[in-house]
Formats: sequence, structure tokens, C-alpha cells
Amino acid sequence: MQQLTDLKAILHSKRANIYYLDKCRVMQKDGRVLYLTEEQDNKQYWNIPIANTTCILLGGGTSITQAAMRMLAQAGVLVGFSGSGGTPLLMATQIEWLTPQSEYRPTEYVQAWMSFWFNESKRLHFAKTLQNKRIDFLKIIWSKDKDLKIEGFALNTQLLDDFKEKITNADSVNKLLTDEMQLTKALYKHAATTTKTIKFTRQHDSTDLANDFLNHGNYLAYGLAATTLWVLGIPHGFALMHGKTRRGALVFDIADLIKDAVILPWAFIAAKEKMSEQEFRQLCLQNFTKHKVLDFMFNTVKEICEQAGKGEKC
Repeated sequence: MQQLTDLKAILHSKRANIYYLDKCRVMQKDGRVLYLTEEQDNKQYWNIPIANTTCILLGGGTSITQAAMRMLAQAGVLVGFSGSGGTPLLMATQIEWLTPQSEYRPTEYVQAWMSFWFNESKRLHFAKTLQNKRIDFLKIIWSKDKDLKIEGFALNTQLLDDFKEKITNADSVNKLLTDEMQLTKALYKHAATTTKTIKFTRQHDSTDLANDFLNHGNYLAYGLAATTLWVLGIPHGFALMHGKTRRGALVFDIADLIKDAVILPWAFIAAKEKMSEQEFRQLCLQNFTKHKVLDFMFNTVKEICEQAGKGEKC
């Protein structure tokens, strides 16, 4: 029990690391979780600081031992299997998250979430709350991030204010999804214009750098969202917006809080600079830490649960 306590000493919202691994073997050795590179001439062990890690993505050519999974579960680290580059090989295939089965997580958040989820009008109300939080976060990040300003990213206040008005007037989740899609397209156009990206079209199975980096960054955001929901004990199936076709849709709802603000601009910037996947991933992780995105996700979900627990009128 002392070891279990030590491994969870760092709160998930304060953890610094996300790992993407490929062509390696993950194992437990001498009380640590390591990965062994499978290079033919020079095999090397590298330590994974699991107590300070939120999630691990295992790409192509990886394997993991049961002993390593046991230690990762004790530390509360989520493990995901993905295709090359951190995204599925087939975009119709969802990433599979293995969540540690600890029963010591809190129950008040899932109880508060379920208290409103079966009421359609309340689901719409809190879906609007998520969208408003998303816009507010984007405004904060794009207005204060000096690096984004250097790259030429400026707030289109009118666009965001118009979307906020549409959020207020939306009378269904489908209408909210339609308005949200239009906003995202406008942000893609803004980012493409700012970075002088020619003829950009969002395609999940495309091979151009901007689309590749958007896919990659989005799956990093999904890892943070999955971690947030697992820690708070809320099942991924109880979505507010995306729940029509995907069982894990609440992960996508929560990830949307930060994708436009952080992933979208840096994906275009990284594509312009022709960065490698590893360089882009490090850029994302630095900005996750810089802007405390995991704290923001936790606080947003907790605020919704608190409002639901107080029986806020919708």
C-alpha cells in the first residue's frame, strides 16, 4: 500500500509527461517501468517516470509485459494502443484506452453527472457550458501567448462572439454541433491563411503535414481527456455532444476544450516549419504544461458537476 501511495503522490492534473513509443518493448525491471529499444546492434533501456506520467501511447512494433501493466495501473497511468504516429491506422478505428481498475476513485462526480445526464434539456445546457468554456480558453491563450503572436495568430473577436451568440440560441445538440463545425472550419481557414498554407482541406486520412499534426495533436488531447474522466470516475459513454455513434464520446467532448486553443495553431505552425513528429509532440507537451490545460479540463468537469449537484436551473 505504501508503494501504491508513492506512485500516486503527484496529482494527475500536475503530471508532466505523455509518452508515444514505437518499435520497443515495455517491461518492469528492478521496480521500474522501462522500455527496451529493439535496434539490432545496440539495445538500450530507458526509464519511464510513471509517477509523473498521465498516459502512454503504444504505436507500431511495441509489446508490453503484464508486470509493466501492473505497475502502470498502480500509478494510475492510462495506456493506449494506436497506429503509427500516435493515430489509428484506420481512422474508423477508435484508439483503445486501458484504464486502471482501481475502486478508490471518488464517486461524487459520476453521481453528479448522472443526476442531469438523462434530462435532455440539462444535457444541452451543460453542452453549451462546455462550448462557452472552450471559447473563453481560446481567447485567453491566443491573447496572451507571445509565441503565437510572433507567428501572426490574432483573435477574431467577432467570429468568437458570433459563435457565443449561436451557443445561446441553439435549441438542440444537433444545432450546436452544426454551429461548432462552422466555427472549426473558420479557425482552420484563419490558421491556413496566417501560416500561408495553400489549399488546406481537413482530411483525417490525408498525408499532408498539417492534417498529420492535427491528428497527432488531437490524440494527445484525447489522452488528457481520458485521464481526466478516469480520475474523476466518469464513464466515457455519457457524452454531452458527440454521443450518437461513439461509445467513448465524452473523451471527444472534453478534448474539444483545448484543441482549438493549443493543437490547431501549433499544428499549422509545425507544418510550415516542416517539423518532425517528435518535435511537434514536444511542442504540444510544452504548451500543455505552459497553459495548464489538464488543470483546465479537471476544473471544467468539476464545475459542471458542482452546478449539477446544486440543481442549477436549465
